[in-house]
Parts: sequence; C-alpha cells; structure tokens
Amino acid sequence: MPRRDQAAFAEFVADRSASLHRTAYLLVGDRGLAQDLLQEALTKTYVAWPRLRDPGKAEAYTRKALTTTAITWYRRRSWGERPVDSVPDSVADRPADGLADDVATRDLLWQALQGLPPRQRAAIVLRYYEDLTEAQTADVMGCAVGTVKSQVSAGLRTLRTRLGDRVTDSDLVPLDLLEVTR
Repeated sequence: MPRRDQAAFAEFVADRSASLHRTAYLLVGDRGLAQDLLQEALTKTYVAWPRLRDPGKAEAYTRKALTTTAITWYRRRSWGERPVDSVPDSVADRPADGLADDVATRDLLWQALQGLPPRQRAAIVLRYYEDLTEAQTADVMGCAVGTVKSQVSAGLRTLRTRLGDRVTDSDLVPLDLLEVTR
C-alpha cells in the first residue's frame, strides 16, 4: 500500500477506533474479545483500503466486518459455553436513588442484551446505539430491511418480556456513561 494510503488508514484508525471498539463491546460483552474482533475487522479494512477511497465507506465497511465477525464468532461458539447472567427477580433489588438507579437500569439492560441471539443483538446495537437507519443497518448486517425490522422487533419483544416495566424503550438511547469501562 502506498505511504499516502497508509497515513490515511492510520488517521482513520485513530479517529474511529473508540467508536468501533464500543460497538464491538456492545456486540460481544467482553473487552478482550471486542478488541480481537476490532483488530480482525481493521485487518479486513486494511486489505480493502485501496478500494475504499471515501472515509464514510471505510467506516461502513469496518462496521459491517465487525458485525459479521461477531455473528460468526457466536455461531462457532458452543451454546453450552454461552454465559447468561440472571436478571433480578423484582424491582426491589434495584437501588432507589438517582444515578444508582440509572446504573442499575443500564446493568439490567446490559444483562438482557447479552442474552439475545447474535443477530437480534447486532440489530439493536446498530439501530439504537450506533443510531443507524434501518437501511444502513441492513447494509451492515448484509440482509434486507424487513429482516432488520423483524430482528429489532423480536429483540425488543424479548427484552420487554425479560425486563417487564423495569426498563423502557427510552433506556436504549446511548448514554455518555455507556463507555467501554468493563
């Protein structure tokens, strides 16, 4: 790759790594695995970089590589090894004051999100946390817009069933507190 392209790629990585790592973390729930998936996605982007002159296309390409790599990882993983955290049985298990309440809500949502099938989780992360349109999400996931709608609908239905009224749809809006800190 020419030196000029290497510099552009390095700038892209410096500018977008934090956001892409956050997406990877939301997809898999593990910092180390998120870093591995991001590295794999960036490697794929590096190989394709000469064809990706537009930075917007590079980000979309990397996000798609990240999502498909995460889904592939879950498919290969044994279901017997998949960790599932239990959700508290009652609202009484939640702290009652301000920020602690927000943190508890976020943790409940986080646990339930990790229990979703990979494609539903990917659709919800891309739509609600990355704020992509249905068409953009479909492009990233490599599926039809209708599939995105059904995956999001099924995922939200599962979250509502698991969480009841402890978490509302507005809790899916990204928060500044939702940084990769785990």
